[in-house]
Amino acid sequence: MRRLLLFFCFLILIQCAEEQEINYSVFFGGQIINPSSKFVSLYKYDQLLDSLPLDKQNRFSKRFDSLNFGLFTMEHLPEKQIVLIEAGDSIWTRANMVDFNTSIGFSGKGSAKNNFMMDIYSSLQDEVKFLSSAYALSSKMFKQTIDSLLNEKKEEWIRFENQNDLSILAQKVTQASYIYPYANRLERYALIRGKKNAIKQDSSFFNFRKYLVYGENDLAFYEPYITYLISYLSQEALLENQAYFQQKNKTDFNIRRLQVIDEKINNPVLRNNLARTVAYEELVNFENHRQHDLFLQFYFAINTSPVYLKEILTLHQALQSMESGQFLPEALLETHLGEIRSSNLLFKGQPTVLYFWSQTQMNHFKRTQEKVAELKNQFPKYRFVGICIQPYNELVRDYQKIMNIDPKNQFAVVNFEKISNDWVVTLLNKGIVLDKNGKILEGFGNFTSPNFENKLKKFYR
Repeated sequence: MRRLLLFFCFLILIQCAEEQEINYSVFFGGQIINPSSKFVSLYKYDQLLDSLPLDKQNRFSKRFDSLNFGLFTMEHLPEKQIVLIEAGDSIWTRANMVDFNTSIGFSGKGSAKNNFMMDIYSSLQDEVKFLSSAYALSSKMFKQTIDSLLNEKKEEWIRFENQNDLSILAQKVTQASYIYPYANRLERYALIRGKKNAIKQDSSFFNFRKYLVYGENDLAFYEPYITYLISYLSQEALLENQAYFQQKNKTDFNIRRLQVIDEKINNPVLRNNLARTVAYEELVNFENHRQHDLFLQFYFAINTSPVYLKEILTLHQALQSMESGQFLPEALLETHLGEIRSSNLLFKGQPTVLYFWSQTQMNHFKRTQEKVAELKNQFPKYRFVGICIQPYNELVRDYQKIMNIDPKNQFAVVNFEKISNDWVVTLLNKGIVLDKNGKILEGFGNFTSPNFENKLKKFYR
């Protein structure tokens, strides 16, 4: 009997160990159709956890035996997607890079909560056009419209929650996926129409704030939450009688936003992330160059993250290296023949305009080519060079051949992270103008803006 009892205890221990493994290990994998990179990277709190290589079938996978569960960012350059991963999940994702946002989906254990968030995102996107005209309504009518849409999502969430056994974290995140986007739309209305006008028409307009939390650690890197808080902070940073669209690009306004963060946000992780977000918005506003040093003094006083401090200082230095009169920082680029060349050798002998495009946004590339054709006629002395932010593949080569695009003026980046940092490529619309020696004439142009043509006229000889 004693031996039999020991045997059963041993079986129970094995079973508990197996259950613990099932509960705490996580499988994450998927397939990328028309990949634009060779890896899928997984981030937690903006820190890289792992880069998973694609195999010959463009699949990736890994089992994690130890993981700090919560919200993660799955990145396949240049696209990103938030994924909620919890103990015991076995998630498989599939995405087509031709249309990433509408194609991505999840299957397996733990997929339901992620698919719910994607469905909410799609629904919110579908409402954008409808709501664009609603901003002309009175604040009372606008709030009633938002409340109606919010209640629809709430009912969807209740049905979803009844059909799934959600953890407390999953409940919080899935609810946040629709609550904070609608709260953000209310804040944006007040920013656009004016806080006084909103309150004058509806004294209870801002009552929704009473039901929100302004120090969520679990949501500190969740985009809908951060987006809402930035709008809220912007509202609080406006002085009386100030209009948001007259202030939003001013350094003084961004300094006040930092001060509001310091006053109202106590969670250190969230504080640092919000301050970092404001710092990026300030620094990439290239017209504020001369006031960036003043802004950074306030940022240094609020930020407590050495990692973010290094990031912001690196960006500040990169901005200085892209000012007119500097040589374009060296980068490795891939030719249409697969050769790796230095940018120092590629852009000399002729004034050159660099523009950027992505394999995941071919409509943008098509519009860009139309703009290139117009500018070539006006400025025949310039060489117009397209830079693809992903490595070359056969799909791109075939497209360029069909569209009769000169491949000699097309290159692809070898290291997107390096070139985006060194050349400060924050948007595909960026345009860089170089003289015949490779020196920068314009490092912060907007290629699609009518003002870009005026810049070219100024440099044109």
